[in-house]
Amino acid sequence: MVLARERCVACRRDSPRVTDDDIAELHPTVAEWALTEDDGIKRLDRTFEVKGFAEAMALADRVGAAAEEEGHHPKLTVEWGRVNVAWWTHKIKGLHRNDFIMAAKTDELYAAR
Repeated sequence: MVLARERCVACRRDSPRVTDDDIAELHPTVAEWALTEDDGIKRLDRTFEVKGFAEAMALADRVGAAAEEEGHHPKLTVEWGRVNVAWWTHKIKGLHRNDFIMAAKTDELYAAR
């Protein structure tokens, strides 16, 4: 399964969240991402280590451009030497397949930097 090659689908408020079985299948493909929960909302979360603030901003810009292209947007936190990215689907207040797709795309952007 090459999630990074998939396109995101438009989500609506009635789009289904991934099930526990879906998570068991999808999470190993983005194994470096932590499954977290904030205010009862499951998320994929990962912090990327980079060299300095300029490289952190550049990575955040690339992730932002990919998010804009797919119409699916993360929470980005930029610090000196680090970028934290959190993916979840705001409309459904939880995880959708799109979040795993975008996590895989984010991994590729980090690897290509």
